[in-house]
Amino acid sequence: MSHNPEIDTLVAKAATLVEALPYIRAFKGKTLVIKYGGGAMVDDTLKNSFAKDVVLLKHIGINPVVVHGGGPQIGQTLEKMGIQTTFIHGQRVTDQQTLDVVEMVLAGKVNKEIVALINRNGGSALGLSGKDGDMIHAEKLFVEKPGPELDRPEIIDVGMVGKVTSINSSILDHISSGGFIPVIAPVGYGRGGETYNINADYVAGAIAGAIGAEKLLLLTDEAGILDGDKKLISTVTEDCAKDLIGRGIIRGGMVPKVKACFTALEAGVAKAHIVDGRVVHSVLLEIFTDTGVGTEIKQ
Repeated sequence: MSHNPEIDTLVAKAATLVEALPYIRAFKGKTLVIKYGGGAMVDDTLKNSFAKDVVLLKHIGINPVVVHGGGPQIGQTLEKMGIQTTFIHGQRVTDQQTLDVVEMVLAGKVNKEIVALINRNGGSALGLSGKDGDMIHAEKLFVEKPGPELDRPEIIDVGMVGKVTSINSSILDHISSGGFIPVIAPVGYGRGGETYNINADYVAGAIAGAIGAEKLLLLTDEAGILDGDKKLISTVTEDCAKDLIGRGIIRGGMVPKVKACFTALEAGVAKAHIVDGRVVHSVLLEIFTDTGVGTEIKQ
């Protein structure tokens, strides 16, 4: 250490760059899928931090693909329009009127705001929904609720909520190779052309598997997966995660994130991470440092 604080600060920055170098080499030319959601989509500092992270990745030769949510924005718009919302086991019951608002907010408002944010920070982003380029194929999702008979769960129809059946990734290949950053709203369509609202975590996991991504990152408003004592678990295997779900330690909104990681890993994605999106530059910290800022899920 020198006797000059300014020099010490510069040396620390240089050490950070040196630490990042092997990761830059390892990921150059690879694709990363990032699910963008939670507080990182609301707080202005975190929004700009996320955009800068994504732009930097693209400039150093890594191909980010962004999948975003928008639940709070949908809720606010429905409330302003006087449309009541009901949730069953975490799923928004989506009739046609609600679906129209969901698609308008996700594919129209939120998607374009993220595209503009990335572009303002020096990137070239292109906004899409799952309907563009025949990308996201889906079918109706039915929610299972434990019934009075333990071996017969109650099957509940929650409306135009879907699950991914397949991904046509050709449009993403063209966009990424053209120097653009794809930003995807989680709206897909079925065989009959019907529109479905799909959980963004599940879309991100399915896309990561379909395009052979090197890594899947899911941003959340938690430090990562927490144990029974609320302490961060830095690494979790699939079997361990399934056990934690079964015991109710992993619950609520964390469940679809973990299941999305399973989907990606089973499709051949090398690594999946649940990352604390409340941390400034959380994407870079997860990718380019030895410790990371969340939980890694691995097979």
